[in-house]
Amino acid sequence: MSGGAPLARETAEFFHALGLLVLEGYGLTETCPLLTVNRIDRFRFGSAGLPVAGVELRIAPDGEILARGPNVAVRGYYRNPAATAESFEAGGWLRTGDVGYLDADGFLFITDRKKDIIVTAGGANIAPQNVERLLRADPLIGEAMVYGDRRPYPVALLALDPHELERLARRHGFALTDPGAIAGHPAVQARLAHVIDAANRELASYARIKRFALLPGPLTEAAGEVTPSLKIRRAVVARKYGELLESLYR
Repeated sequence: MSGGAPLARETAEFFHALGLLVLEGYGLTETCPLLTVNRIDRFRFGSAGLPVAGVELRIAPDGEILARGPNVAVRGYYRNPAATAESFEAGGWLRTGDVGYLDADGFLFITDRKKDIIVTAGGANIAPQNVERLLRADPLIGEAMVYGDRRPYPVALLALDPHELERLARRHGFALTDPGAIAGHPAVQARLAHVIDAANRELASYARIKRFALLPGPLTEAAGEVTPSLKIRRAVVARKYGELLESLYR
């Protein structure tokens, strides 16, 4: 079983090809804690599965996943009526804070966190986690953060995977001691151009990455840049690398 963080479809397919079926599920603390799960006899890679018994799902007009059922803690948060009113609708529906869709067979696909959705200056909605997943498909990309709320186009901050970078350096004969030289090396530039092009081919025109910059190192929990479960703290990263992000719009 897999839960707690998104499982890439490619990862699930890889393990399945090795004879190991990994079944992804989805839920929240407020749903005690399961809403959906893939079954051994009925699964769809890339999805969070089908609702468990008694659970109903619907998608709000803005794409947010709403859920209700006997496992949903409809009494809300202890001594916090404001948070309760914000998260629970009349009729027992919980606003999960996640964005997604149900396919024709009822499988749930989660595309992003509602609070992470980027709305560009032109009014286009972009799910950054989907773009970041495409960028991380190349092993050279250890971390990716897409940025662009109220901006004319999305950009990306990329952190290189040290192990893949070392392999690339051995293959092309350049040193790893000078970050500036690494970023400017033709082999690195060519690989990054391939990464961006490959991701952009999968995206609508408004969601394509126009410019990117390399981070000096990986994002870490110690620096407050990622959570213990390795989710990017977007506000922290945007604040820390604000000048670098601004340079991508000049």
